[in-house]
Amino acid sequence: MPIIIELDVMLARRKMRSKELAERIGITEQNVSLLKSGKVKGVRFETLEKICEVLDCQPGDILIYQPSESNEG
Repeated sequence: MPIIIELDVMLARRKMRSKELAERIGITEQNVSLLKSGKVKGVRFETLEKICEVLDCQPGDILIYQPSESNEG
């Protein structure tokens, strides 16, 4: 998938655990885990906004576009 989710990196930079993030943004810890692993097909802008607010970051700090090999050329 060409979108890489680096939520775990930002959590580490902020010295925050997934459980705390989940509590502060109002989603389950399991959903945070799915986001971190990239096993989601989408994320609501409302959720992304809350994540960025709590982690004091921009969407581009946690969502990275990386073209796949087949898309290049």
